[in-house]
Amino acid sequence: MKTTTGGPAQGLAKAMMPVPDPHPDVFDVHWPLRVADVDRTGRLKFDAATRHIQDIGSDQLREMGFEETHPLWIVRRTMIDLIEPIVFKDTLRLRRWCSGTSNRWCEMRVRIDGRRGGLMESEAFWININRETQGPARIADDFIEGLQRTTDVDRLRWKAYLKAGSREDAEHIREYPVRVSDIDIFDHMNNAVYWSVIEDYLFGQPELLAAPLRVTIEHDLPVALGDKLEIIRHTYPPGSTDRFGPDLVDHTVTTLTYAVGEETKAVASIFAL
Repeated sequence: MKTTTGGPAQGLAKAMMPVPDPHPDVFDVHWPLRVADVDRTGRLKFDAATRHIQDIGSDQLREMGFEETHPLWIVRRTMIDLIEPIVFKDTLRLRRWCSGTSNRWCEMRVRIDGRRGGLMESEAFWININRETQGPARIADDFIEGLQRTTDVDRLRWKAYLKAGSREDAEHIREYPVRVSDIDIFDHMNNAVYWSVIEDYLFGQPELLAAPLRVTIEHDLPVALGDKLEIIRHTYPPGSTDRFGPDLVDHTVTTLTYAVGEETKAVASIFAL
């Protein structure tokens, strides 16, 4: 992304790490794009892409031999760029590799290519969780050694890119019913469901799908069955705020705050690249 500072873009405007291809430690798989993955136009949806990002993560964990020792992970942030739509009846190529590590968490990149064209890029911040304490847990040394083969970032720190929007100045607030089918094995609303909210918003903003688009979701607290989830929307025109960093001052940025009462559960941002 073009920057105003002359240096590389940071935070919400960051440039994702290019795929180190060919590289023996890039996990590389293919599978078909199916009917349930696409919208009415045949485009691979964000929520479906997020399910694929989760699935390839599980597959790579199994392939590396750490499925039993590191079974629990939570995603703190996912950033997805829609560069060019991938359309129905295509075959997906997914490549996953590590772009940064610490001793308890890591950032993992996933690039999704359509064989006939189309591209989505993603980066997710994953935290390793201790099964008993449910808190962050140290990643085994041999696991980190494998992850670091594709990155030289070994002191990854968490920094939030987004802040919740208030109800007082919201342009729109709506309830989003939490269904039984939205709840996963951890008894929380699955990560991919948050991206269904994004699809709902984009349905009313088709012009955003005509150009490369970046969507980021940061998770603060889980959503449970029975929660009265509301989506609080704000739109910030160019020049109206610097809250997203100097490189996005000239962009229109929309935020969606996922709230239950006064608790913020997650915050999303949407802007054209």
